[in-house]
Amino acid sequence: MRIAIIGLGYVGLPLAVEFGNHYKVVGFDINNSRISELKQGIDKTKEIEGDELLSVMNGANNSIGLELSSDIEKLRFCNYYIVTVPTPITRFKTPDLSPLLGATSMIGKVLKKGDIVIYESTVYPGCTEEDCVPILEKESGLIFNEDFFCGYSPERINPGDKKNTLVTIKKVVSGSTPETADKVENLYNSIIKAGTFRASCIKVAEACKAIENAQRDVNISFVNELALIFDRMDIDTNEVLDAAATKWNFLRFAPGLVGGHCIGVDPYYLLHKSQCLGYNPQVILSGRTVNDDMGRFVASKTIKLMIKHGIKIVGSNVLILGFTFKENCPDTRNTKVVDVIDELKDFGINVDVYDPHALHDDVLHEYGLNLLEELPDLTSYDGIILTVAHNEFKNIDFGFVKEQATVIFDVKAVLDKNIIHGRL
Repeated sequence: MRIAIIGLGYVGLPLAVEFGNHYKVVGFDINNSRISELKQGIDKTKEIEGDELLSVMNGANNSIGLELSSDIEKLRFCNYYIVTVPTPITRFKTPDLSPLLGATSMIGKVLKKGDIVIYESTVYPGCTEEDCVPILEKESGLIFNEDFFCGYSPERINPGDKKNTLVTIKKVVSGSTPETADKVENLYNSIIKAGTFRASCIKVAEACKAIENAQRDVNISFVNELALIFDRMDIDTNEVLDAAATKWNFLRFAPGLVGGHCIGVDPYYLLHKSQCLGYNPQVILSGRTVNDDMGRFVASKTIKLMIKHGIKIVGSNVLILGFTFKENCPDTRNTKVVDVIDELKDFGINVDVYDPHALHDDVLHEYGLNLLEELPDLTSYDGIILTVAHNEFKNIDFGFVKEQATVIFDVKAVLDKNIIHGRL
């Protein structure tokens, strides 16, 4: 058995390392610099430690171990292909399948009789069989479910989470035939300690991933809407949630900026497929609308607080603490902090951003922003917005605000309430 992992990001790399401890694995990525860094034991996503990475690359013997490459020829000897490339959305909020279809086309060029292609990338129900399989057939000249087979096993990686890891999260698996499903299930059961759950078909497995994140998105949108309502009533949303959480069946979600590679993206895949079938989802769409507007609300609320404290807005200086989409993690994909920044700049405010975890080069390339190299003098700012609850920020002494007119807005509600001026 020889396995190819296509895409070595937050999902693909941990998968390649774990499989590499049991099988011969080729970890493939089109990014040559990424391959070069990984070969040196450097994982900028911080999902895998350098020693662990180097160990699995060395391999115990010829039958197991991880080989990293950006050469398609290395894939020709594999018989399992697991696709973990990104599935983002366009600026028009529609699915961008170009990375997925590009990877599929590449695999089709090396596909052989008996091979199995497993997709882990998040998609809408039907994507594997309706969009990917035809490309595999065209590129390979083989016939689906006769010459080659497919499976789908949605990724459930939580970036930065060292407790809920790949092997401790139950894995949903599926196959295009019962025999294929058996093989896919056995493959993942060999590395997943939490075990597997076998879906009845590929579409069910695809749909389960889409609704997992759509459900969380809707739940967060509800409390975000509560924050908008309670702000007009001059009520602290978190105090309301604390009180309501004393009831045994109340689900306590926190208001905030909803970004990242899953929650802020996956609902649009489900929305797209639904609209293609003639149904316009009301709940999912309204939830997305609320969550997408929260960045502008945070900026607007901060500006109002600054005006209230007699601060001239145009030409004022505001510091943003945090740029990643979640705490203690370098992942900046689809971060909604950028919405806060853009709104502040529209009002003529000078904005600085500091994040000890974000990768500066990636932020500059993706968002055109130069992050501060170190924590600046906080007393030089008219406003400070804590957008991400990194551990480093929780230890900052904000006592100086009592002596000067600096407005502090705490998006994550982690700072001492007595020293801040507002929070979600």
